[in-house]
Amino acid sequence: MLKYSDDASPAQVDALFHALADASRRSMVDRLSRGPASVTELATLLTITLAAVVQHLKVLESSGLVTTEKVGRVRSATLRTAALASVEAWIADRRVTWERRYDRLGAFLDSPTPQDPSTPQGETA
Repeated sequence: MLKYSDDASPAQVDALFHALADASRRSMVDRLSRGPASVTELATLLTITLAAVVQHLKVLESSGLVTTEKVGRVRSATLRTAALASVEAWIADRRVTWERRYDRLGAFLDSPTPQDPSTPQGETA
């Protein structure tokens, strides 16, 4: 059974990975990692329509990665780094498991091979 961080449920982790699965949304997250940006600024960066940016922002917002706020006529988006921490924790858990497996494999491969009892000492099979 997969282990999830205490902060995120399986559904939340799934939503985060779904949101990050799209290249445009990853570009938006990358830009927002440097600070808040308006929808217009994100559209210019990605050379896509405002409507497409709004749709992508809805996915990012529903996953918990981004919050948006409208002040006057300008809607700005802000990255929620705590949500990225959930993804990072999930990946780190898998990394630890695989590092242990590779360490055991390396130790096994480095260990001397046991002598076949049917082969006399000094001879090779």
